[in-house]
Amino acid sequence: MGAIIKKEVKSYFLSPIGYVFIGLFLLLASLFFYTDIIVAGSTMYSYIFSSLSVVLIMIIPLLTMRMFSEERKEGTEQLLLTAPRSITSIVLGKFFAGLIVFIIAVALTSIYYIILMFLGEPNLKTSLVTALGFILLGAALISFGMFASSLTENQIIAAIISVAFYLITWLGTPYLSSNLQAVGLIDMFNRFINGQIAIPEVVAFVSYTIVFILFTIMVMQRRKSVK
Repeated sequence: MGAIIKKEVKSYFLSPIGYVFIGLFLLLASLFFYTDIIVAGSTMYSYIFSSLSVVLIMIIPLLTMRMFSEERKEGTEQLLLTAPRSITSIVLGKFFAGLIVFIIAVALTSIYYIILMFLGEPNLKTSLVTALGFILLGAALISFGMFASSLTENQIIAAIISVAFYLITWLGTPYLSSNLQAVGLIDMFNRFINGQIAIPEVVAFVSYTIVFILFTIMVMQRRKSVK
């Protein structure tokens, strides 16, 4: 699986995708750093992630829409499915590669924390807990985006499916049921912002991620069986 992760991470940076994602992510982070912290006179580094969580649902598809769709469109899916590696290792390799690129983008925002150290005393614990919740949110979104990519050969359709699902889990849950609002992805992340690790939400994020990884494995296993 390590070789797959290395290959997939490399592919992100041999194409514009990795640079576009990280560049857009940092551009938005810089905007929120200015508007939510500098202008507001705050030292709460976690505010950056609070604002980023809302737009994350729009930019995560940049990482995920090509994962399997591109393989099918370019005709390399057959080679992928007949490779001497298990479907599970291939799916996990692609997932962790996307997650690594995402974590790199998150890690680069630490420059804002360093700046805040010269402006005041940012709370390290709150910052780390919020970053943890943000990474768990990202992992959950990546897992579904990967699943969407496994369903179609069209990257744009995969991205649309992902964004639509993300919006439903964010905006739609309060209208569908008040009980569902508590398990909306953005709502779950918001419970990390106060600096307390929310164990039920950690379990929910991890479970959500695992479920869609398993769904992707099932889709690819089915495609392999009909080849």
